[in-house]
Amino acid sequence: MRTEFLRPSTSPNVRGYRVGFTLVELLVVIAIIGILIGMLLPAVQQVREAARRVSCANNCRQLGLAALNYESARQKLPPSWLLPTAEDPGANKDGWSVQAQLLPFLEQANLSSEIDFTLGYKNAANKYIGLDSENVVLAATKIPGYVCPSEVRDEVRLDGNEPEHYPLNYGGNAGVWFVFDPNVSSLNALRPGVGEVGQGSITTNQGQDIGAIIDGTSNTLMFSEVKAYTPYVRDGGGAPTTPPDTPSEVAGLSGDFKETTGHTEQVDGRSHQTSFTALFTPNTEVIRVENGREFDVDWTSQREGRSADQPTYAAVTSRSYHSGGVNVTMVDGSTHFVTDAIDRANWWAMATRDGGEIVEEF
Repeated sequence: MRTEFLRPSTSPNVRGYRVGFTLVELLVVIAIIGILIGMLLPAVQQVREAARRVSCANNCRQLGLAALNYESARQKLPPSWLLPTAEDPGANKDGWSVQAQLLPFLEQANLSSEIDFTLGYKNAANKYIGLDSENVVLAATKIPGYVCPSEVRDEVRLDGNEPEHYPLNYGGNAGVWFVFDPNVSSLNALRPGVGEVGQGSITTNQGQDIGAIIDGTSNTLMFSEVKAYTPYVRDGGGAPTTPPDTPSEVAGLSGDFKETTGHTEQVDGRSHQTSFTALFTPNTEVIRVENGREFDVDWTSQREGRSADQPTYAAVTSRSYHSGGVNVTMVDGSTHFVTDAIDRANWWAMATRDGGEIVEEF
């Protein structure tokens, strides 16, 4: 008698045999994948932001090295708001930025050669140049090293539908509060724009000697991050000569409100466009209410060049999109990450070139 062993049927219709997953199992797998993605995504974002912060620090470093190369060539650090030399009274309002002056030292000699520094910067705002086989507006040409990879509005500023300016994310150190007084020097009649300047390393229309950095080149700020398209208030006058203690004091000062145009003009040497001041520590919010909305603002008492006798005081805060602080460059070219928690007195000390303060570890 022969015994036969029957093999299990592979037919999907045979009871007890399954092919594939049940709906419940599939949902469980999808849920597990979702959990894993949720766990990994923040880590990936942190890695990407860390890479952007490193790239931003490299931008700061290159800017610092360019300024030192400028100093080697000219025996002075580059100034902010460099006035044109042409005999044009109107142009005396339109001083060039430190960033525009540094272009030849950042491998941008071709672009720099298109700038006529004898004329005001507004001469460049609407000037078309040939670049990479295209006609582009000089002032609206993006300089990659001037924009942080984390900037959320890395975009050209328009005048109507036409490109007008390009923003930037690195400002020169204009000091703490006082920036410029055009009414001090007896030479004003012969040399407009020559007057008393603030305590920073990048000063209005006058480049500083390295020897003037008495507090030490490794202790003195040269550049720090700023945010593009920052709201600001300007030309209200009435600034106290003593630096205000709180953001609310500054927010309450008068002036014309501009919602989005601060730090959007890389060729304009005025403090609210291409500088910063150390009145408040990095990323301090200066909240001002306009038309029922809150804005984190900068404030400038008087734009440089808009008055023959009114001084400029400014609260132009260093800000960034990096969590916890900002990248900075010192006058010696070194680059550091300064946290938002830095002591205010220490931040002030870092912003003055000859204040005699002791700069603590940062």
